[in-house]
Amino acid sequence: MMPAEYNITGKVVLVTGAGRGIGKGIAEVLAEAGADVAINALTPKYVTGLAADLAAKSGRRVVPVIADVMTAEGAQSAIDQVIGTFGRIDVLVNALGDSIRKPLVALPGTDGALSQISETDLRFVIDINLTEALLCTRAAGPHLLRQKSGKVINVAAWTAHQGGREIVLYTTAKTALAGFTRAQALEWAPFGIQVNCIAPGFFPDVVTSGEERVRQTEERSKTAVPLGRAGKLREAGLLALYLASPASDYMTGQTILLDGGLGL
Repeated sequence: MMPAEYNITGKVVLVTGAGRGIGKGIAEVLAEAGADVAINALTPKYVTGLAADLAAKSGRRVVPVIADVMTAEGAQSAIDQVIGTFGRIDVLVNALGDSIRKPLVALPGTDGALSQISETDLRFVIDINLTEALLCTRAAGPHLLRQKSGKVINVAAWTAHQGGREIVLYTTAKTALAGFTRAQALEWAPFGIQVNCIAPGFFPDVVTSGEERVRQTEERSKTAVPLGRAGKLREAGLLALYLASPASDYMTGQTILLDGGLGL
């Protein structure tokens, strides 16, 4: 029997960026654990079918929420859809993210402007990895504060603790997300709301990357990751279950590396 502190039956969860990757893995586990889940994406391409599949497997209410949560209007729309459907929100998982591999400035021997971050690249990487979390947390805030309970789970990356070549903006955004986690945790601690962060390592997803890229990542992980393998999407979901449940009520402001030792 599962300890009562891990019970999230009936909790209402919104997972952004849930159509693919780690967001999908988190949504699957939380629905399996008994939560009602709203899964967000910019388009219905992945989340509509996923919502139906998760609902059938879990027996819980799982609904797609289509909104561009990188904008203030879209973030508010996503929260409004959740409140309109379920009447409340208990857990917000900010899992949207992406990267563009380019140096900040063209390096000697490269093709100039084509090999450096553009203004469009800059705004996209910062917005999808950081601004989204700020906007969705702000939109959910009044509801969480009113009920004096709730969980916010941000998804950063192992690069929040260790940099990498050609991912300067991604590293910057994810590091800032860890800082946001600490600051927001302090601000909301008096109101019974915990804010924590997961920093994953390599978690390849065939839907996101394709079979060949997944194979390459898994092969690279054999030597790059101390535990000798890439992560499984379900493993990210299991950590999110802990952070979404009463079991983590005494933890706040923390960024937890889930990377097989990659960041050591």
